[in-house]
Amino acid sequence: MATLYVENVPDDLYEALRARAKENRTSISAEVLTLLDRNVPTKEQLAKRQELFEFAIRMQSQKPLSPGPFPSTEEMIREDRER
Repeated sequence: MATLYVENVPDDLYEALRARAKENRTSISAEVLTLLDRNVPTKEQLAKRQELFEFAIRMQSQKPLSPGPFPSTEEMIREDRER
């Protein structure tokens, strides 16, 4: 496992990390690892996101199976208000 050293951390950022670590009852190092894990995607996570994005694009480009006799949103709202 790699070791990471960070220099020149601004005081206000360090204090925020320290307060957050104290709130979560962890060390500053553990808190930084948690933040990195949550906010820096790995290659696998990026690939999954790309796959999901491509799936969403494919789904969006497909025609509905049947247009159906469904009223528009505006018609449904109007009908509901008239009750």
